[in-house]
Amino acid sequence: MSEHAPYRGRFAPSPTGPLHLGSLATAVGSYLDARIHQGQWLVRIEDIDPQRCKPEWTQRILHSLAVHGLVSDAPPVLQTTRTPAYQRALNALSHAGLTYPCACTRQDIEAANASRGFGENRIYPGTCAQGMPAGKTARSIRFRCPKAAIEWQDHRLGRFIDLLSQTSGDFVLLRGDGAWAYHLAVVVDDAASEVTHIVRGDDLADTTARQLALFDALQKPRPAYWHLPVILAVDGQKLSKQTGAKALDDNTPLDNLNAVWKHFGFDALRAETPAQWLELAVENWAVYRAKTAHPTNY
Repeated sequence: MSEHAPYRGRFAPSPTGPLHLGSLATAVGSYLDARIHQGQWLVRIEDIDPQRCKPEWTQRILHSLAVHGLVSDAPPVLQTTRTPAYQRALNALSHAGLTYPCACTRQDIEAANASRGFGENRIYPGTCAQGMPAGKTARSIRFRCPKAAIEWQDHRLGRFIDLLSQTSGDFVLLRGDGAWAYHLAVVVDDAASEVTHIVRGDDLADTTARQLALFDALQKPRPAYWHLPVILAVDGQKLSKQTGAKALDDNTPLDNLNAVWKHFGFDALRAETPAQWLELAVENWAVYRAKTAHPTNY
């Protein structure tokens, strides 16, 4: 990433349901960080999974963001419109010898990881890396991970050294059902939008090395990362649709924004409108950014 590139951040929800307080926290954090840098804030709808994503949720999400004063500085991008770009990227990686067809099923990979505990990453064992077993048919396309470790620095979490052969193995770029995989789509879209800074929840920190490997392979600049603490449910799990998080009440935007603000350690802001609230919050965000910086960043 060029130090002189204009700041561009983004918020990239999946339309699998309405926004909840946890997703609003990420939206607010990424928005405020763009504003303190006098940069742009973009919205991307990650709707590449046809089985889980619905157009009606896209409209609900965009409405909720607008109600809370969070409006993209450019028209929102839908990943379902980006298939040609993903195909070009896959072609480039294949031309460079960095992909291969894979016949393995989820059951095959689970069996190979039988000794790994609950919650541990499932590592692809490389079964098809040198060619598919005889009589097998390709189900997906995988990326050949680099042998060298991926090193990166998070604003809050510090330095990471990730050897992908030990944490994920070669990962999927094109799924067996023909859908584009998350990592490829994210990287291609961030590069196309010239995103310089990614502010998102720390539950996604362990995906970063895989995405950086793709940025490097596609010869695209790496963005900077800041993984924010996620809001937890009462049982200690990440607040999410899967854990039963309640949908945002769009009739109480100021209450919602102040709930997010409390999560970040601030007292409630007195404001009459979401726009006014965001103006006041910008004044405090630089303080939060400095406060949460990892010591190795100084």
